[in-house]
Amino acid sequence: MSSTITQQPESTTQIVRPARSFQGSVTVPGDKSISHRYAMLAGFAEGTSRLANFSTGADPHSTLACMEALGAKVVKGPGTSVEVTGVAGAFQQPKAELDCGNSGSTMRMLAGLIAPHPHTFTMIGDHSLTMRPMERIRKPLAAMGARIDLVDGHAPMTIHGGPLKAIDFETPIPSAQVKTAVLFAGLQAEGTTSLSEAVRTRDHSEHALKAFGATLTRANETLSIAGGQRLKAIDATVPGDISSAAFFLCAALLFPDSNLVLDSVGMNPTRASLLDVITTLGGKIKVLTVEERHGEMIGTIQVNRDEAGLKGAEISGALSAQIIDELPVIAAIAPYTRDGVTIRDAKELRVKESDRIALVAKNLKVMGAEFTEYEDGLAIPGNQQLHGAEIDSGSDHRIAMAFAVAALRASSENIIHGAEAAAISFPEFFPFLNELSKR
Repeated sequence: MSSTITQQPESTTQIVRPARSFQGSVTVPGDKSISHRYAMLAGFAEGTSRLANFSTGADPHSTLACMEALGAKVVKGPGTSVEVTGVAGAFQQPKAELDCGNSGSTMRMLAGLIAPHPHTFTMIGDHSLTMRPMERIRKPLAAMGARIDLVDGHAPMTIHGGPLKAIDFETPIPSAQVKTAVLFAGLQAEGTTSLSEAVRTRDHSEHALKAFGATLTRANETLSIAGGQRLKAIDATVPGDISSAAFFLCAALLFPDSNLVLDSVGMNPTRASLLDVITTLGGKIKVLTVEERHGEMIGTIQVNRDEAGLKGAEISGALSAQIIDELPVIAAIAPYTRDGVTIRDAKELRVKESDRIALVAKNLKVMGAEFTEYEDGLAIPGNQQLHGAEIDSGSDHRIAMAFAVAALRASSENIIHGAEAAAISFPEFFPFLNELSKR
């Protein structure tokens, strides 16, 4: 095996039997997106940050391992807490390649954070990660003066670090990861970097930077960050991951008498579009508690299904970008809706951990669904009954979990191949799903 690709875990299967209801209370793991950002900024900052409810997913732990390799000190435990002692703005030359595992978030965002440092960094990942586009990161960082080598636009990525200059950048595609890489580089560049985005993406990086002491400003859709800023350690609790909660929210829609309570879940407005779609589909959402921590909203919500049943939805434009990670599970339950679900403007799904449009289509087909596949989405009619089948996850965590949810309403049991992929973002998923599914 090449030294530039990390080892794949052994494939496992999960059998998911149909359920008659979906009920209970659950606390989902810490938000993956926020955990990545806190880990990176804690590793860069001065002092020791204490992070509670850190994500249990494999991806943010790839970020922690990279921070250790760059000179930060990481102490895990007890439970899901992590302490990170940062390098006070001066990363060291790593002794080996920075292994990002399956995590595009790690590779893309970390590239911006390390590019201003006077070392050579080579970032690698597993086979899936080497297939994902990285030119979108190289272009803005190169415009700032970074020297970055890719292989046909993909990892492994080698960064020849050095001083950067501020730029004015317009994001060509909606991407919070590209935005973050530019902001992290701008934090250390000469001058003030500005960034504008036509479609506003999740703003976890802005909140995290401010929490660690950075100053950045927003005027309409343009963000500005001055270079030369230093960061200080924080104590923070990571909210529960709304993208992980999405699977249980969709499962709750499948049954008339469902009753789901999600404790301490992130309710950031740039991620809350998912809750709007759940409501459109027929979910009744009641906010029981809500508070703000380090700019992030965190709350407890109760979800039931509306008496009118599971309706349908048309998802396109900016909304597709805002809920891009949740689209596979919405597509997986679409056949059970009354009016069907149409998803367009979601071509980005084809360059995630897998071609998610193709895999959703493949698995809907083996479960007996009719649909139309487009280059940028799917049209899935409603009033369909799915049957049991053998599901191919493509080693993609969101595909494995999406079709485990669809299996709850199938006419017979489903076998999920590559179920171990769920550990990328949500290791507890299958035990939690089984506990909440009433049979």
